[in-house]
Amino acid sequence: MLENLNYSLYSWINATPDSPQWLISLAIFIAKDLIAIVPLLAIILWLWGPQGQLSVQRKLVIRVTMALAVSLLLSQVIGHLYPHDRPFVAGVGYNYLHHSVDSSFPSDHGTAIFTFALGFLFWHRLWSGIVLLAVGCAIAWSRVYLGVHWPLDMVGGFLVGLFGCMSSQALWHLFGEALYTRLRALYRFCFSFPIRKGWVRD
Repeated sequence: MLENLNYSLYSWINATPDSPQWLISLAIFIAKDLIAIVPLLAIILWLWGPQGQLSVQRKLVIRVTMALAVSLLLSQVIGHLYPHDRPFVAGVGYNYLHHSVDSSFPSDHGTAIFTFALGFLFWHRLWSGIVLLAVGCAIAWSRVYLGVHWPLDMVGGFLVGLFGCMSSQALWHLFGEALYTRLRALYRFCFSFPIRKGWVRD
């Protein structure tokens, strides 16, 4: 039943030779480059911001990083234990993005962006989580549209991301504050020069 749903949704979303070239080009940009928002936003939140918000921002970065570590590890385990062919490997639909022939479920891109978005939804502000969820949906659409993932690969990524955030919350209660203190001390040591110059925040 789920496979039938997967195939039906894929055939509805997947681009065809009749699809406009501008939309395929846009989808390629979204699929390949938009995921860079994850490390870029994490770096920005750690290095800059209002002095009174830096502690909150950095704790958010640590929580989200912990969630990403758990969710991406789980994604790899699932992919190895329950391999699933990508659409172009199964000879289904059309492919417009080069990709290695590995397991498709769950999507690593989907796992990363949805973990990030859910982390902001739970630990930052509602509007930021909603915006990042919209970005996640765009990435999910683009990778199905271009033929490298099934729709349920993205649903799997969302669920794995949710598990990662739940695990991070539990881990934070165990040693989060101690980890934050040590990472901040390490940051001050490694970035002492740019901190003194005022290029980044203390």
